[in-house]
Parts: sequence; structure tokens; C-alpha cells
Amino acid sequence: MKKVLIVYWSSSGNTETMAKQVAKGAEEEGAEVILKTVGEVSPEMVKEAEALAFGSPAMGDEVLEEDEMEPFIAKLSKAELGGKSLGLFGSYDWGDGQWMRDWVIRMKGLEAKVDGEGIIARLEPDEAALGECYELGKRLAK
Repeated sequence: MKKVLIVYWSSSGNTETMAKQVAKGAEEEGAEVILKTVGEVSPEMVKEAEALAFGSPAMGDEVLEEDEMEPFIAKLSKAELGGKSLGLFGSYDWGDGQWMRDWVIRMKGLEAKVDGEGIIARLEPDEAALGECYELGKRLAK
């Protein structure tokens, strides 16, 4: 059974909803799923997982949430992420998704095997975005 760690930060609940869909897809594919808010996770937990999903909304000038998610991501290295499957997701209110494009590039720089270009939803995720999250979970579990 593959261990999939899903780590997210959510204020409005939109990114949390997406995280739960990733978890549902991974569970239905038979994975051991660990779903945690970013404040509950250490780099060691990331290193122990076989596959990962990180979720954060866009904040401010299209950046990751700055108080918890950004410091967590900044602590990660190739030792924790190198060679691992990683899905990225999150919601936003304005802009064009630049924060996600930047995040994908950043994680690829740490040698993570990033799944696609990340999943973004404008405000509350619609059925299409939730379906993408579910499918991401299934892929991470395989």
C-alpha cells in the first residue's frame, strides 16, 4: 500500500475541499492517506511519504500563503522531494495563476516529479476542479 501525504493550508475552505478530493481519489485507489494541515507536518513526514500533494491558495501578489505554507515549502530540499511524485493544487480570487506556475517550477527545481501544471480553482472549486483533484489522488496512489 502506497503512503500518500496531502498537506494543505486553507482559510476559506476552498483549498481544504480540494485536498479532501485528492485524499478520496487516493484512498479509493488503495493508498494509505495522511491528510494534514501544513502546521501539523514536518519535513521528516514528507521524506517518509511515497507520494505527495501540496495545496495552498494564492495570497497577496499571487504568492503562496506566507505565514505557514511558504516557510514550510522553503524548508524542503531535494532530500525530501527528489524523485517523488507530487501534485499541487489551490484556489485563487484574482490574477491568472502565476503563483501555481511559479510553484511548479520551484518544486521541479527540487527534483520532484510534478504531476501536470497544478490544479487551480477560482474561488470555490467547481465540479471540474474537484474531478481533477480526485484523479490526481488516484494517480498519486499508483
